[in-house]
Amino acid sequence: MPRLPCDEDPALSAHLRSLRLEKGLSERTVDSYRRDLTQFAAFLAERGKSLMEGSAEDAREFLATGLWKPATRARKTAAIRSFYRRAVLADLLESDPTKHLPGPRLESALPRTLTVKEVERLLAVPKAGPRGLRDRALLETLYGAGLRASEVLALRLQDIDFDVGFVRAVGKGDKERVVPLGRKALEALRIYTARGRPSLGKSGALKAPELFLNARGRRLSRQGLHLIIKTCARQAGLPDDVSAHTLRHSFATHLLEGGADLRAVQEMLGHADLSTTQIYTHVSTAHLQKVYRDAHPRARSG
Repeated sequence: MPRLPCDEDPALSAHLRSLRLEKGLSERTVDSYRRDLTQFAAFLAERGKSLMEGSAEDAREFLATGLWKPATRARKTAAIRSFYRRAVLADLLESDPTKHLPGPRLESALPRTLTVKEVERLLAVPKAGPRGLRDRALLETLYGAGLRASEVLALRLQDIDFDVGFVRAVGKGDKERVVPLGRKALEALRIYTARGRPSLGKSGALKAPELFLNARGRRLSRQGLHLIIKTCARQAGLPDDVSAHTLRHSFATHLLEGGADLRAVQEMLGHADLSTTQIYTHVSTAHLQKVYRDAHPRARSG
């Protein structure tokens, strides 16, 4: 396969290293940016230009050519702008040609959340038995700590501090954070580790080191996690689109509705930027508006 124009570009290589080492972006994000900039470089090459010679007009036309979803186009815009911004900081360019390049507007769809009663119904579904104890502990941990699917699947026994009541999670960019765990989650984890986990897999067989295992004693897969959540959601009479992310959204929303500080929620979610957490303030505000309409005498009709 022929190599694309930017494969040998030292400025691009340095930029990707910076994203990985200095910005702490995940390998998946860095790979996405590499593909985006490779595509842009190929577009420029057809015009007889290199990446360092690209202009705002080139970027606008490139972004207008692809039949991409809004989120994909937004990421490509961010990739191009980040490349030129670093080129200026590294004194490779005198000015940023994309400084005034507008990013595409994304629909600000609010994340789906469950009510407290819906969460309680979901958590009441798993029954006794090794897999039921695992499922209860898994759901309690997802909701109790707001972990991502990848984070909960990577947990090991030593990541749970039962004495202090914390869980250690490793998030995007291999950034580690410590999140409190409530009494219900800790109780479910204690029962699972004592009576559920030892019974998963063949007796005497070596188990995977991860906390949550499948029936064969191996690490629970992402597909297995999704199946557990969807099965429990269906049994609880909840919509089919309930996911680990739904529980994470519900965790953040319920904390804010209970009066938690936004920056504290940001820390618990592992968000690098507060603006990412602020979407939950819209969800919480919607809740407050409903409370106001239902409770205030001048808001009720009739």
